[in-house]
Amino acid sequence: MLRFIARRLIQMVPVLFVIATLTFFMIHLAPGGPFDTERNTTPEIQKSLDRYYGFNLPVYQQYFRWLGNALHGDLGPSFRYANRTVNELIAESFPISAELAFWALLIALRPNSATDYVASSFAMVGISIPNFVLGPLLVLIFALKLNWLHVSGWEYPTDRILPAVTLGALYAAYIARLTRGGMLEILSQDFIRTARAKGASNSRVILKHALRGGLVPVVNYLGPAAAALVTGSFAVETIFQIPGLGRNFVNAAFNRDYTMVLGAVLFYASFIIVFNLIVDVVLVWMDPKQKFE
Repeated sequence: MLRFIARRLIQMVPVLFVIATLTFFMIHLAPGGPFDTERNTTPEIQKSLDRYYGFNLPVYQQYFRWLGNALHGDLGPSFRYANRTVNELIAESFPISAELAFWALLIALRPNSATDYVASSFAMVGISIPNFVLGPLLVLIFALKLNWLHVSGWEYPTDRILPAVTLGALYAAYIARLTRGGMLEILSQDFIRTARAKGASNSRVILKHALRGGLVPVVNYLGPAAAALVTGSFAVETIFQIPGLGRNFVNAAFNRDYTMVLGAVLFYASFIIVFNLIVDVVLVWMDPKQKFE
């Protein structure tokens, strides 16, 4: 297992290198710059900013300069937030995105409950309606019409409800189907009938013999789903004005905040790779028939 983990971590390095390189040059190919929208900027001030941030250098020199700093864990200063670094912004905003993903995942993982049925109903709609449409609809109904919840924000506990439902409802029906399908398949196996023939209670059969194997399809799906919940909250955070990493990423893209975009992309890529590695290890633990490859 340790050899498997070490090999996957080593493979992570060239993947992140390719992602960082492509992102860097794609950003610089886009028209405009981080200070193009600044008002009352004289040519002297513009030249001073270019020298300070290294924009006066050729693009390849800017790349190697940024890459050298990134290899030492320094993602650079934000161009749009004065006296703030990308590291600080990620450390401040990612926990909010992770909390949103956690509540959305709880909604998706509550089978046979009122929440599950409501979320599953939303999921059926969400299959054909994306979350950037579903979110405003929920705001219109529960915040503006019924006045039960706030339109946006992240200050009160109830502010988590609409964003979490918007983000997690789509996954609820899939997880419920996988859970039921996986458990039904396991419960029809010969070793389950043998356990029942020996007098094992129904709860013992489910908890000791069936649960681990029955949840394998769920965990297999849960890996990319959980990563998608964390990394796919851009629209939801923007709609509900949540100060998470997804919203910062969107703002950075519009404002040409090169370092923030690069830092967020690298962070998200690292998160997805590490999370998928954890899921692969858990899958082998749950199903010994699978091997570390």
